[in-house]
Amino acid sequence: MKLANESTAGLWAPLPSGLDGLVARLEVLSIGPMFAAERDRALRQALRPYFEFAGNAPLPPFAQEADLATLTIYADYYPQDGQLTLIEQLRDVVTEHIPEEERAWMDPLKHSYMDLVEILPGSEATEKWACRSLGNGRLYQVQGGDFSRGFQSGQVLLTRFVQQPGDPETNEVVLGGSALLLSPEEGRTLYDAVCALRRQREINAGSFELGDWHEFAKRFGHELLWVYSQMRLRALFKVVAGIQYCHPDGQPYLYSFALYEHREFKFLRETLAGMNGLETDPATVDASEGPRARWVQYGSAEVDKPGIVTRLTLTSTQLWVETDSRERLDTLKHQLASTLGFSLHFRGEATFPPPHLLSEEELDAEQPVRVVVTPEQDATLLQAFLESAYLDWTDREAPVLGGKTPRHAAMTPAGREQVARLLDDMERNDPGWSHIGRPAFDYNVLRGHVGIDEVRREDTPAERTR
Repeated sequence: MKLANESTAGLWAPLPSGLDGLVARLEVLSIGPMFAAERDRALRQALRPYFEFAGNAPLPPFAQEADLATLTIYADYYPQDGQLTLIEQLRDVVTEHIPEEERAWMDPLKHSYMDLVEILPGSEATEKWACRSLGNGRLYQVQGGDFSRGFQSGQVLLTRFVQQPGDPETNEVVLGGSALLLSPEEGRTLYDAVCALRRQREINAGSFELGDWHEFAKRFGHELLWVYSQMRLRALFKVVAGIQYCHPDGQPYLYSFALYEHREFKFLRETLAGMNGLETDPATVDASEGPRARWVQYGSAEVDKPGIVTRLTLTSTQLWVETDSRERLDTLKHQLASTLGFSLHFRGEATFPPPHLLSEEELDAEQPVRVVVTPEQDATLLQAFLESAYLDWTDREAPVLGGKTPRHAAMTPAGREQVARLLDDMERNDPGWSHIGRPAFDYNVLRGHVGIDEVRREDTPAERTR
């Protein structure tokens, strides 16, 4: 996903000395007390998709995006408080001398606009390179440099060109400091999306005054940045959605959980055994300590050793569902609901994988990213889910207790013994045994809530295997 890697998606170009000096003066003027509020408003407009996350954007704008957004303040933005534009204010300055070489660039910068251009064949040279606007077909001859080495025909640049001072009709331009490089496919996608925005604006306005690309790009060039940032965010979400989480042995990591309670073990075992796509787990442990059954579903058969992507564990009081994705869990939940109806009592789910910070190499990878989940991450994820699922367990009606809450049932000696057996069974079948070799939840917390003596860890059942 090169749209997330600044080293491959963004580039810089040196400005001519006169234009560089002019831009520096405009920057000082824009951050002054009279214009600071307008500058902030303009930046929020140009970089709106990032600001919409209120500081929680999944990725920040590139430095080149911010630079292009700043250039819109200098060249395109009309203050909403009635002030003159920055270039007009600078032109009227009489308290300091502005060199002629800087004044010569005022009109070219004022008339510049954001553009989306396609690099033409033969542009590998460093002296000058040619490109064509996707919007109106205008041809540009651009002053080259080290930044243009490696350009390939068909690549697309999102940038701002500034005409060389002198002839207003010349196609001799310089690149306005920064640019964003896209593949031909990405460039076409961006252009089509911007055209859709332009058509919508014309429909809303009831006129075709934005039919000219130059007019649209000058007034709404920031919308090219909007679409670009949205493409980056979508590309990032696609990479994240495609991450394959796995155990150190390469088997898929099942991070989407759902927990159900029940009181009909025999019926559920017979029904689940007949469900399509499920197979009895060959690694099912000995059930001598209580009723227990397990089924699995395997992934793609295209690989030599297909991994387990779904696991169902049925105990005397609970049904655990584990899958490798939220989508698969949702599908299975609907299937269970339609097949088993009110026999299952839903108690909670967790669908978020362990946190993983993507590296630049992973963002650029052509294949789906594989992330190995450590035992520590596995334990943290399971513990968080169980703490949430059992948060109000003592005051929630339990099917196996005849609809009574554990706290209510424990008020009698017989009920107290029943609740103790239930907690022992829950601890014995805790999913942590198959994941990390120990319970992922401290069941003494629940014992304490209902007034049952704690059980020391060494008194818990022997270690279970996956």
